[in-house]
Parts: sequence; C-alpha cells; structure tokens
Amino acid sequence: MGSFNPGFVFCIYLSILSNLLLIIQYTTAQPNYIYHFCYGDNYTTGSTFEANLNSLFPPIIRNRYDNATDGLSPDTVYGSIQCRGDVTLDTCQSCRDFGTQDIKDRCPNSKKAIIWFDTCMLRYSNEYYFNIVQVTPAVYIWKPNNISNPNQFNQILGGFMNDLEKERSFSSNFASGDKNLTNGRKLYGLVQCSPDIASNDCSRCLVGAISELPNCCAGKQGGRVLRPSCNVRYELYPFLQLQYINVPSPPSVSLPAPLLSPPPPLVSPPSSTNTTTPKSNGNNSSILAISITIPSVIVGLTAIAFWFFCFQRKKTKKQHFDDVDEEIPSTEFLQFSFSMVSTATNNFSEFNKLGEGGFGSVYKGTLSDSQEIAVKRLSKNSGQGEEEFKNEVTLVAKLQHRNLVKLVGFSIAGAEKLLIYEFMPNGSLDQILFDPIKCTLLDWERRYRIIGGVARGLVYLHEESRLKVVHRDLKASNILLDIEMNPKIADFGMARLFGLHQIQDSTNRIVGTHGYMAPEYVLYGEFSAKSDVFSFGVLVLEIVCGQRNSSFRTSDIARDLLSYAWRHWNNGSAIEILDPTLKDTYSRNEVVRCIHVALLCVQENVEDRPSMQTVVLMLSSYFSISHNLPSAPAFFTGSSRRMEPKSTLYSDYTEEQGSSKNDLISETTTMSLNDVSVTELHPR
Repeated sequence: MGSFNPGFVFCIYLSILSNLLLIIQYTTAQPNYIYHFCYGDNYTTGSTFEANLNSLFPPIIRNRYDNATDGLSPDTVYGSIQCRGDVTLDTCQSCRDFGTQDIKDRCPNSKKAIIWFDTCMLRYSNEYYFNIVQVTPAVYIWKPNNISNPNQFNQILGGFMNDLEKERSFSSNFASGDKNLTNGRKLYGLVQCSPDIASNDCSRCLVGAISELPNCCAGKQGGRVLRPSCNVRYELYPFLQLQYINVPSPPSVSLPAPLLSPPPPLVSPPSSTNTTTPKSNGNNSSILAISITIPSVIVGLTAIAFWFFCFQRKKTKKQHFDDVDEEIPSTEFLQFSFSMVSTATNNFSEFNKLGEGGFGSVYKGTLSDSQEIAVKRLSKNSGQGEEEFKNEVTLVAKLQHRNLVKLVGFSIAGAEKLLIYEFMPNGSLDQILFDPIKCTLLDWERRYRIIGGVARGLVYLHEESRLKVVHRDLKASNILLDIEMNPKIADFGMARLFGLHQIQDSTNRIVGTHGYMAPEYVLYGEFSAKSDVFSFGVLVLEIVCGQRNSSFRTSDIARDLLSYAWRHWNNGSAIEILDPTLKDTYSRNEVVRCIHVALLCVQENVEDRPSMQTVVLMLSSYFSISHNLPSAPAFFTGSSRRMEPKSTLYSDYTEEQGSSKNDLISETTTMSLNDVSVTELHPR
C-alpha cells in the first residue's frame, strides 16, 4: 500500500473548504428569503406552459413594480414582481435575477406560486390576477423579543401604522416613516400595496393587514403581515434602504408563521456565517485539525439536511392551515362511500349521536386513519335535493379559513345525504357559555379570543374569500370550539352567495333564528352583510353577559338583551352587564370596548352599522372608537322609528332554545316552526 500523503489530503480538503466559502459568499449575496407557496394544478415538464413561464419575466427591471403576460390560452401565464418601495433599482434587479429561478426551483411544475424575499415579491399564475385584491395566501412574521410595556406600545403602534396607511402615496401605494419612542428609541414602519390595485382597495387590504398585527405580533419588537396585494411591517431598527444605508440587521431572528403549509423549501433560507480559514504551518497537527473539522462540518450538515428533509416531509403530510382560500378540486375528491361513513359511526348508533334538529341528526365517527369526524345526516324531509346538496358542499369546500368549520367530505347514496366535518371536541359555544357550571371554562381571555375569531371569520366570508357569502344564521349554537377553544363558524345551510359588487338581496321566505335576525330582514326580507353584523352584535352581548338574548323575555329588567345593554350603556354602567362568574379576571377596557362595538353592530339603521372589517379593527387596541357613539338598537322599546312588515313574507324561523346532548357540530339552524330545513343557495 502507498504511504499516507498529507499534502494530497490537505489539497483535497482545502478545495472543499474553498467551495464552502464560495457557497457561503454566494448565499450571503442573495436576497433574504422569507416564505413561499406553491398551489394550483401542475404543468408538465417541457410543456408550452413551462416555456411561457421561462420567458415571462423581463430581464431588465425599470420600475419597482412590473407585470407581464406570456402565451395564449390555455397556456397563458401571468406574472409580476414588486420590490419594496425604498430599495434601489439595482437591489430590485438582484432580487429579480435570483427570485425568478428560485421560485421555479421551490415550486417545480406548479401553475401558481408566490415567493417573498426581504426586498421583493414574485408571483405567477395561470389565472388573471392583475387589478384584483388578493389577501391570501398570507404570512405572519414577528421578532421573538418582547416589549417591556406592551399595552402602551400597542397603542402607539396602532396609531403609527394607521397614519402611514393614510399618508401612503397614490402613485406608488407606498409609505414609510418613523416615530420617536421613550429612551431615545424609534419605531420604524412601512405600508405597501401592489400598484395595480385601486386606492380604496389598497386601503381595505392595508387596514385588514394592520388589524392582524395584534393577533400575530402584539408586544413584539418587530412584525410583518405579508399578503399578495399588500404588506405592512414595523421594527425598532432602521431597515429602510434609501434612508438608512449600511445599517446592520438586529441579532434577533424573525419567526415566519404561514397560513398554509407549503412544500418544503428546496434550499434552507441563507444565514450569515462567519468562517475562518485555518492557516497551514506544514505540520501534521494542522492537517489533522483540518481533516477533522471539515468532514465534521460536512457530516453535520448532511445529518441536518437529512433530518430536515424527513421532518419536513412528515410535517407537510400532517400539518394543515385552514386560513387560505386554496384551490379546491372537483367534489369527487371529497366524496366518501356510504358504507365507509356507516362503519365510522358504528352504523349511526344512538351512542354516537351528538345532536338532532330539523335537518336531521349529527353523529360522531372515526375513520380508518383514526381521524375523528362529525357526520351531519340530513333528514329525508329536509327539502334539499341532490343538486342543492352539492351546491352546499361546493360552497363550504371552497371556504377555507381557520375560523370556519372544515368540510372533510360528503356522501350521497340514494336518499341518504351526509355532510362530514372535522370533529370539534368542545362542542358548540352555547353548550358551554349558557351552562352554569361549564361557563367557568370561558374566562375573559378566551371569550375575547372567541369574539375576535368569529369577527375574522366573517371578514373572510364577506370580503376576503373569492366567494362573497352572507351567513344569515350566526348564533352561539353555530359557533363550534376546537380543543383550544378557538371558534369555528358552522352551518352554511342558509348561506347566500353574493355577486362581486352586490350589496343586498331579498327573499319572501324568512329563515333564521329569532333574536339574532336584523330588523330589515324580519320585516322586509332584505338581507346583506350588515345582517350578519347585526347577528354578530347580539352574539357579542351574549358572550359578555353569559345569557341568551331570549332569557330576558320574562324579565322585569328589560324585554331583551339589546334593551338591557343599551340602558346600562346610557346610564354609564355598561360594565354591570358582565357575566358575574368572571369576577375580577377581566380587562375593563376590553369589556367596555366589546359592548361598545356590539351596540354599534345592532343599530336599527343598516347604514349605521360598521362592516366586519371595521369591527375587527375596532376590537383591537390599535383603534380609537370613542367618537363612534351608537344609537338605540333595533327593537328597543323606546325606538321612535315605526317599521311595518311586508305582507308577502313567510316566516320560517327558529326559536333559540337549550341545546341538545353534546351537540358538537350542532348546525341546528333550521329547526323551524314546521320542522323543515330550508336552504337557499343562489350562486351568481
């Protein structure tokens, strides 16, 4: 055997080390990767679509925003690049050069993709999206370090970000600035929209993003909300390039919180690494040090890469985020066989029954993969035909949000029609809220979180989903609670689809629940998103006081909950309506704010009620509502307005009563006077 040649070993290892250094140098010059999403259908390698995608983005950047179209239908590709409003064109060009290849590497064969870097965002799609506001998919990012005085900071931050939104330029849809804090520190921020959307759409997108900051980043030293059409950011260091050159980044690391789990990144996000090249003095000890260090590094990196690959594959299979309006395949992919569902529910045994109503019964089931489900078995007298049933399935399947109950699938077998939902272990809100013992499980923090979650779910239905939906039967029994008491809006049997620019609709058949229905709907058959706002206001008051609206009918205090709350509000004693079981474990400011917002929601005049997006903003500590004073609520005994019902209306609504045995997926919205379920779905 030949003798050991240390010089040869040294040369090999030096070559490996040089390559490592080149890689490090290259990665540190790349734009800082944040997150990406790959979604939609797949294209075939070598197809016309791929060729169009490869030639989509222009090679030279002339503006901080540009969009492009390439190819003819059905292989048309739409794409855009948007750089941060403060970066130079050279920085934008670098981000474009790297990003156009990186997005294809991370999303091979995807017909839709979006990727965010620190200085730019790239996206492409097989569907036209220019001039259209899109708020999903989205990403939250926050710094791990906390602020010492979060309440004061949140107030300052809210005002600062709202001021930036108002100051943004109409030409670029971008604004940035700073604000002095105590101890000589400053708060820095930016707001930005895609320049292709209208100014009022930009405002709507930014206001929604700002309203999400309390949910992701409250009390944190930095935070961002990234949406396809807009983004907002704040930091406690100067990160803007044009104003602040060569400022080092802070040591803390941002934590991305995506609203959808994308495919695992092809390459881990680059990180800054300080590498020292070892000096050779020609002796064997130096060679030995190198021969130990570099293989150790390589083995270590290989092990990490292997672990990361395996972990990400597992996580991609098992982790689901329901906050994104993702592409839903045809309903065949959601269809279960009747025998499979029957087996899962032990042949619909009484032991598995969770509840019963006019629509039929709900059963708990367990699939073969151990997934727990709730099965809504429609009564044969429910009045829903096969086509209407499929419409409901399609509607619910396309509504994907963390505060909406998730449809797992459905089944049709002759007269049997089944809806299969995710199982909610804590049942419906009314079962806990109105129970004298279980209500203690809902402390103020949980109640406040439930109120905010329901509000965000309604914002999604009304404004952020590609389908504009009015629920029409929002109430405590239609709010389900997961294992962490997070709220999920359920039962879309009476929901109505609205056209993109449609504001109001009407019907001659009144369906819903007494006490939650808005006056214009009860009396005239007119409904809109503001009808849901009214129902939300009633729900908030019930959550605050812990009593049903209907429980006041025989009371000497007031005829209904709205009148009760209004009288205390006028007397300056609003806090007295609070559920006494909460005692001293509540935030007075939050309770009064919720009562204030609820009374704004239940005002008699439709135009006086805020939109749900405004409600979300009002519920955050960022927004001052002291100047918005509510008027007397609808049906208040002292109301001066006389409202006469339309004579052609047919009422078919529910009297809200105590819930049935463990009604975990209750959806008992249509237990009407004639015990017949009514579903009105009119896609437009």
